[in-house]
Amino acid sequence: MTTEFPKQTILIVDDHQQNIDVLSNILGNEYALKVATNGETALKIAHRFTPNLILLDVMMPKMDGFEVCKRLKAHSDTAHIPIIFVTALSDTINEERGIALGAVDYISKPVVPSIVQIRVKTHLQLADQYRAAQELVEAKTAELEASQKSAIFMLSKAGHFNDNDTGLHIWRMAAYACALAKKVNWHVDDVKLLELAAPMHDTGKIGIADEILKAPRRLTDEEMTIMRTHAVIGHQILSKSDTPLFQMAAEIALRHHEKWDGSGYPDGLRGDEIPQSALIVAIADVFDALTMVRPYKKAWPDDEAFAFIREQSGSHFSPELVDAFFSIKEEILALKQYWNDKEQNAG
Repeated sequence: MTTEFPKQTILIVDDHQQNIDVLSNILGNEYALKVATNGETALKIAHRFTPNLILLDVMMPKMDGFEVCKRLKAHSDTAHIPIIFVTALSDTINEERGIALGAVDYISKPVVPSIVQIRVKTHLQLADQYRAAQELVEAKTAELEASQKSAIFMLSKAGHFNDNDTGLHIWRMAAYACALAKKVNWHVDDVKLLELAAPMHDTGKIGIADEILKAPRRLTDEEMTIMRTHAVIGHQILSKSDTPLFQMAAEIALRHHEKWDGSGYPDGLRGDEIPQSALIVAIADVFDALTMVRPYKKAWPDDEAFAFIREQSGSHFSPELVDAFFSIKEEILALKQYWNDKEQNAG
């Protein structure tokens, strides 16, 4: 028993029915065909059926083949479709223009059946090979990202191993940080890095003694001096990797306790001397710490926590970022509720 596979689909676009008939006779037995006699119809068919390949005439009224090609390549749903121009135009300038727009080949009219068959088959095979390669790359990328996230999870948990009362703090504050970064127009790729880097901000706490981390009271001056070393320890651990993710994580670990007015640690940086990644995480970290239960305090009401953030604008926090944080207050509260629910359900 033989298995029949669905035929690959080819869209033929030409404003002369005779040319469509010629190509249909050449290809109809082997492929499923769609036809269009103008550019507008061709675009509609391409978006609806996503053909495996398009044979496209150049000289058509209203919208020529170059414009059709340009529009198809500009849309994510159709950009991957191989386009072969079939045209009586054979001069080099037009060939160069078509290739520059994204076409993969040219076939001159009048067409030779064997040439059409060979070119179509070749480009369909190349498209299949490219698609298979892309799928392999995507699978390997997903595998790498999963491994990377596992490493991030372990580092983040290590930093809070002795700090059992923080629950999902690292993930909740990372969500706040991403929302704030988006508000101040960070590029989407940088926001993704921040989402993974922010949870590692307290990695250095792995080097802090248990009796300090778990002290059910405010720390003494001497203990606070020791506690503050976690910023440098975290940086030393995370900066061992030169990837953009871990470089951002190291930067945040070192600088998230610096303050806008220069009164923070470890180096007393002020204003824009502090990386914006750390300034963003500082707000997210403090807001989350205020609104959660700690061994030495009760959770603050949301409004009081927001009021504190506002009071610290220009001293602890960047005024610009505080304004942005307040502009997304409803989103922050929604994120807080989401993670609180998640924590309760996990319990």
